[in-house]
Amino acid sequence: MLMKNLKEYMFIGFIFVSILGTLFHFLYDLSGNNFLVGLFTAQNESVWEHTKLLFFPMVLFSLYKKRDLTTKYPKIKDGILFGAVCGTFLIPVLFYTYSGALGYNLTAVDISIFYVCVAFAFFIAYKFTASNKHTPNQNLLNITVLILTILYIVFSIYPPKIALFVSP
Repeated sequence: MLMKNLKEYMFIGFIFVSILGTLFHFLYDLSGNNFLVGLFTAQNESVWEHTKLLFFPMVLFSLYKKRDLTTKYPKIKDGILFGAVCGTFLIPVLFYTYSGALGYNLTAVDISIFYVCVAFAFFIAYKFTASNKHTPNQNLLNITVLILTILYIVFSIYPPKIALFVSP
């Protein structure tokens, strides 16, 4: 399949991450609480676990590159990873902002936040990829993604006793 343009590629990424992230919400339970599955999917309803729903599918999507786009946009992977980091950090910001203002949370808003953050992540990815002169520092970006991956694994096994890791 020949990709016509970067926007089309990012839209396909949005659909991919939205579907896979939704599946990742249920996969841990469907796997019979498999330990390895739980490292990369939501184990409970905490905000931290829900950030995995965006982060890991988007990192996975960053590995899929169309040759015609990588030639034209050599920093496409960096753009997608930067979008993944930005979208991941936006989830708790939006959740705690609205739930703190209301004093409670609403499931419909929580679900909407996920899709808004996926859209935001791909918007950021598009902007950074399309502008080859404004790309994130590759070493810092790779270190950030690696650290986040390690934190997801460690905190899936040993979650800290703070609100971010507690189901609302």
